[in-house]
Amino acid sequence: MMAIRPVLEIDALSLAAKSNKKLVDNVSFSLSKGETLGLVGESGSGKSLTLRAILGILPRGIEQVGGTVKNEERSAMVFQDPRGSLDPLCPVVKQLTEVVYYRQRLSRRASRKAALELLHMLGLPASLQTSDRYPSQLSGGQCQRVVIAMALACKPGILLCDEPTTALDVTVQKQIMETISALQVELGFAMVFVTHNLAIAAAMCSKLCVMKEGKIIEQGNTLSLLQNPQNPYTQMLMNSVLPVPELEGSD
Repeated sequence: MMAIRPVLEIDALSLAAKSNKKLVDNVSFSLSKGETLGLVGESGSGKSLTLRAILGILPRGIEQVGGTVKNEERSAMVFQDPRGSLDPLCPVVKQLTEVVYYRQRLSRRASRKAALELLHMLGLPASLQTSDRYPSQLSGGQCQRVVIAMALACKPGILLCDEPTTALDVTVQKQIMETISALQVELGFAMVFVTHNLAIAAAMCSKLCVMKEGKIIEQGNTLSLLQNPQNPYTQMLMNSVLPVPELEGSD
């Protein structure tokens, strides 16, 4: 039986600041077509920097000092702050149309049609077809859906998600997660999903990499890792997930 060739291979990736401080240290993992891998860990563990290294957009003052990134597919990224990812002075349909126009090489008319279809797919109001709106006129959840649409407009084989639900309330978080999962099944892209929330990672990802202080300290199949964590830090992350409280009178 032929082995499935990974669409993304990270081998011994190391990133450092100009002060020579290692921020990501010897990180390795691979991703197959249609698969979802979760990078989990507390803030500052190197998750987001790893995503930026995959896309080649490291912040100023940080550079790759070791390892390789082999990416066989076009990648696109959904950033953590949806409002910060959008131009506040440009209506959202117009912004998305520009992305489609430049990335898919369609005509202006076809680009607008494709943009509206994407927004409809992501559950945004049909009224945007006749009345475009600025990001400030949309809710946080709606802005996040627009950002996801902009990433999907790039026709990615790999979608990189940098804590896309962190700033949203629990109900909207669930909606966004369900939307991303449904689109992944429909469109077939692979995904790297960064989060500090182990419950979200468990719901979204088939494989997990647990990061601490720039290193992967544990990785494996999601179910196996959560049922039998080998590292005390993984166990601590699991214990930090709050259980749903029992309601009085519930069966």
